[in-house]
Amino acid sequence: MRNRQRGITLMGLLIGSVVVLFAALLAMKLLPAYIEYFAIKKAVNGITLESRGRGSAVSDLRRAFDARAAIDDFTAVKASDLEINKEGDGFTVTAAYRKEVHLFHNIGVYIDFTATSSN
Repeated sequence: MRNRQRGITLMGLLIGSVVVLFAALLAMKLLPAYIEYFAIKKAVNGITLESRGRGSAVSDLRRAFDARAAIDDFTAVKASDLEINKEGDGFTVTAAYRKEVHLFHNIGVYIDFTATSSN
């Protein structure tokens, strides 16, 4: 008896291709939002570390955040959107925002990001 060869059918190949293409589309659309989030988180952590032990004021933190935003080129959060709280000898800085990512036609995704840094 001859063994029958088994493999993927044309229908299986088409369905698999559609799934892979949809996952690639989703990744390509969402990746820039996450890259921007990590840049904002890095800026929040950086200004908190810079202010440690220097007796910085809230206005100094906002200025430093604006400088980092200009260098890293992100616009989702401005210095005026930061929530800055004094804790002991340092600060807690929080940046919370919502990002809307348009996928296709009338379908999109809302992503809520929160970057917090405590000293």
